[in-house]
Amino acid sequence: MESAKYWIEKLQLQKHPEGGWFKEIYRSDEVIPAVALPTGFSGSRNISTSIYYLLEGDDFSAFHRIKSDEIWHFYTGTSAIEIISVEEGKIKKQFLGDNPHENQCFQLIVPKNTWFAASLVNKHGFVLAGCTVSPGFHFDDFEMANQELIEQFPELEKEIVGLIRY
Repeated sequence: MESAKYWIEKLQLQKHPEGGWFKEIYRSDEVIPAVALPTGFSGSRNISTSIYYLLEGDDFSAFHRIKSDEIWHFYTGTSAIEIISVEEGKIKKQFLGDNPHENQCFQLIVPKNTWFAASLVNKHGFVLAGCTVSPGFHFDDFEMANQELIEQFPELEKEIVGLIRY
């Protein structure tokens, strides 16, 4: 099995603002006009986008949310990814990986407007995954969590605090 460093170099991944490494690999040429999108989008959006995403060691994808559904795909690695989301005021945990005996799935969906974060189950490992977003990702639709998320859900502070970037 190749290393995280191999994939970072081979796929020319760059640091992601939320943590980890990424590279956009697909952006649909077709566009959804703003008038056809749900309320809250600031303009037109590509129909779909996709990225490679790599986490390694104790790095994490900080709590954030976007205005579109996001599908996570497992490709390779030495660990599973734990995706933690806040849904209806409760923590939901899902595992992206290749071991169904450990309750891991090859694909997971994070619903639009859901606060979520991700980290490795094995902090000595890495995972190469993919993320597909539709309507397509745009940084205007991205919101990084801060202390206000803890204030909104004080009963979830223990689960949230270590997955926010200050």
